[in-house]
Amino acid sequence: MSIAGKNLRINGERLWDSLMDMAAIGPGVAGGNNRQTVTDEDAEGRALFQKWCEAAGCTMGLDQMGNMFATRPGTDATALPVYVGSHLDTQPTGGKYDGILGVLGGLELIRTLNDLDIKTKHPIVVTNFTNEEGTRFAPAMLSSGVFAGLHTQDWAYARTDAEGKTFGDELKRIGWRGDEETGARKMHAFFELHIEQGPILEAENKEIGVVTHGQGLSWTQITVIGKDSHTGSTPMPMRKNAGLAMSRILEKVDEIAWSHAPHAVGAAGHIDVYPNSRNVIPGKVVFTVDFRSPSLDVILDMETRLRAEATKIADDMGMEIAFEKVGGFDPVSFDETCVAAVRNAAESLGYSHMNLISGAGHDACWVNRVAPTAMVMCPCVDGLSHNEAEEISPQWAAAGADVLLHAVLETAQVVG
Repeated sequence: MSIAGKNLRINGERLWDSLMDMAAIGPGVAGGNNRQTVTDEDAEGRALFQKWCEAAGCTMGLDQMGNMFATRPGTDATALPVYVGSHLDTQPTGGKYDGILGVLGGLELIRTLNDLDIKTKHPIVVTNFTNEEGTRFAPAMLSSGVFAGLHTQDWAYARTDAEGKTFGDELKRIGWRGDEETGARKMHAFFELHIEQGPILEAENKEIGVVTHGQGLSWTQITVIGKDSHTGSTPMPMRKNAGLAMSRILEKVDEIAWSHAPHAVGAAGHIDVYPNSRNVIPGKVVFTVDFRSPSLDVILDMETRLRAEATKIADDMGMEIAFEKVGGFDPVSFDETCVAAVRNAAESLGYSHMNLISGAGHDACWVNRVAPTAMVMCPCVDGLSHNEAEEISPQWAAAGADVLLHAVLETAQVVG
């Protein structure tokens, strides 16, 4: 039975109340949240989520990375489950919706099915992935990375925070390290609802983003060595100003990114200048160039041109330069059938929508390696995220959850 033409909706008020109740755990200092991964606040948020899931008739599974799986049974015990979810952890100065909307939107989906007594052939599982943010323990999407086989569990357990505490020890300390083998679960499909974390949907006045791709990422750390000298007594022709070399390289970074507009982006967010004194010409700079694009060929072109242009600048200025690839991942193409289910849902519900390329990394990007995956996005005010001022409207949240509901029901197959 298809429900594509039916006007089923989630309970938007109940979803919003759940978002606000979760936001009360680990409050920030400016209206947002500080519920970092495997902290006491994370444990409290997990306990509330489990309580809600069990009240909705779900059974909770927990793997060795602390990933939570709340299962609503299907009518066919042999059918692989359809998974939904995201993450409950936040940045130190995070918002109330980044990740949380995807988890609680999944829970609201289950509650709605219960209200309407709708059964599905495939079980539906709501997931909370541990440490998506990667702030306290790098890298981001750590546990979904282990789930998808990108990282070993021992390597993940050994990640340390600024105080030298390990991820594995802290996960055990808060009581949320399970026995289930990480990655043992098989998925029929996975859907992640998320706020856009960018300004496009709001600017285009669209209610839903149908995410077709995730940008690939390339981080190149560049070190330029010139010569420290006095800013006042060193003649201009005799200077080896590493800061000036960096500025010229960054102009090239911007130029290279613009040459692949509109989807490529580039900038340097991490910059260290030595000795960083008011009256000393910088003798050394270390900075990381972040290039992103949905095309691997474009990323490779940007990397190649960066090295060539930066080397020429350093040579012309008589300076040493070194490059190190310090991070990155290939672009993601989400599953066409799952993407079509999201698009069909938006159309059947009458929500304005557009194709979207995600500029941020998400758990779905890793899960896509082991199961058919797609993402649903809703707007956020001014595109602001990773900030306590992050904001969405109850209507945007409900629209995203409505689309998630219909996409999942198309995929999980309604029975009856």
